[in-house]
Amino acid sequence: MLSGDWRRPPRGRSRELAAEPGLVVEEVETGWCGAVVHVEKAGGVHVVSLEDRHGRVRGFPLGPGFLVDGSPVILTPPVAAAKATLAAARQAAARTASGSVAVTGERAKVASGSRIWVEGRHDAELVEKVWGADLRIEGVVVELLDGIDDLDAAIREFAPDPQHRLGVLVDHLVPGTKESAIVEQVRRRGDYGRCVKVLGHPYVDVWQSVKPARLGWSQWPDIPRSTPWKHGICAALGWPHATQADIARAWKQILGTVGSYADLEPTLLASVEELIDFVTVPPD
Repeated sequence: MLSGDWRRPPRGRSRELAAEPGLVVEEVETGWCGAVVHVEKAGGVHVVSLEDRHGRVRGFPLGPGFLVDGSPVILTPPVAAAKATLAAARQAAARTASGSVAVTGERAKVASGSRIWVEGRHDAELVEKVWGADLRIEGVVVELLDGIDDLDAAIREFAPDPQHRLGVLVDHLVPGTKESAIVEQVRRRGDYGRCVKVLGHPYVDVWQSVKPARLGWSQWPDIPRSTPWKHGICAALGWPHATQADIARAWKQILGTVGSYADLEPTLLASVEELIDFVTVPPD
């Protein structure tokens, strides 16, 4: 008598079954019978929604406590959804933060002769976070400028040529500004014109190239000219801004909201991508 499965429940032992949409199940405790509509995660718990024949929908915790054709089952997340989630994760892992196809098993190239110049440390850190993987593969170094007041002299000292191209990213490049006048002077030069490209963005500071929604705003606030711009932004966010260390911490928090190119404004994206293309073009 004891040689068989004498502890087996009358309805049989539960088996795992994926809660695919359309599967008809019965919840044991309530007797609710319906087709699986969808499975979602709420409050850390997977919930399966069942629609009965009258079109009413009710949710139950995913797991044991269900019957299919009278047999007990343990509902598990749907296989199709799990595969889709895995595929999405793999696709994301196959892309760099800039959206480029990730190259695996490839060492960074030895730095080429070409360079990209940016105006400040924050610009460089943002470019590194989003385009760093691409730049290392291409062997392009990003260097800091201490402002652009002497941009023409700095370019002449660099001595660009077809093997040593130079791309420059300028902040607040809008008509009528000091920056626009300096850049126009550089663009008019004929001796290094084909080997230098100067582009910019319209934002007061590179902070502003981060989409405001990442900070809970619909748009970046207007800061009075009498207030240092970064201090005004920190005040609007309710962050400390009395010292340079406070400003540095604020930038780290803003930079932390950037996960990929999708968190940046298109104007900055277009300029940086064009500069990378320019300095990586093989010599004629």
